Amino acid sequence: MRLASYEVAGRASYGVVVDAGVVDLGRRLGARYPDLRALLAGDALDEARRAVAGAAPDHALDELRLLPVIPNPDKIICVGLNYEEHRVEAGREKTENPTLFARFAGSQVGAGAPMLRPRESLQFDYEAEIAVIIGKPGRRITSAAAWEHIAGYSCYNDGSVRDWQRHTSQWTAGKNFPATGAFGPWMVTADEIPANSLMTLTARLNGRELQRATTEHMIFKIPALIQYISSFTELLPGDVIVSGTPGGVGSRRDPPLWMQPGDVVEIEIDRVGVLRNTIADD
Repeated sequence: MRLASYEVAGRASYGVVVDAGVVDLGRRLGARYPDLRALLAGDALDEARRAVAGAAPDHALDELRLLPVIPNPDKIICVGLNYEEHRVEAGREKTENPTLFARFAGSQVGAGAPMLRPRESLQFDYEAEIAVIIGKPGRRITSAAAWEHIAGYSCYNDGSVRDWQRHTSQWTAGKNFPATGAFGPWMVTADEIPANSLMTLTARLNGRELQRATTEHMIFKIPALIQYISSFTELLPGDVIVSGTPGGVGSRRDPPLWMQPGDVVEIEIDRVGVLRNTIADD
């Protein structure tokens, strides 16, 4: 099942993406579950499946303004340097534990919306990543139990303002300018991507492939990330773990390759779909 958050005719909603369009769950279940995060918190994915069974689409996909898959997460936790090729190109030492930082919900947009290069910098970089959406809450989750806590997966572009990222050893500033990250186009539920499935992640800029890797190349695999993160914070339904980018980022090319206004950037996960955004100046 593919689940998306969106606006239509000025109304925020969410629904199931089918071949012919989108079946509006907000219209059917909104009294109990006003948004996708609430649906996950209510453990209501099966209820959603029943609600859309046999239903005709309410909207064509191109009628909608797609929002970040979870517009209002309690937290977005991003993982740095989680692919060996990227760690090497960044010149960083190996670590015993994941490198983590946080994003704010207001720093991201949905599929189709422009990602904004801030006026404070020209060093706007792409980062293809797999987003893991939490469905079941938990604290101190074991690696073996981690798969049970995943609601689904989506594409993420962890757009980075590189010079601001390097102002200090902490990356918060360079990762949180408004509309610099993108999250979408939808979430594919975990029942369609079984535990330990191999996923291929790709980034393209104006049609040119710049990043490609599979989940087998992750240094810290998804269960290890969930185990580590849930050791210090409770993971809640709708929380997002952005699991790291492969090698090939623009800042490490010679010469550096920055995203420019008018560019089209695509992040693809073979089992999920394509997140496509244009670049514009703020």
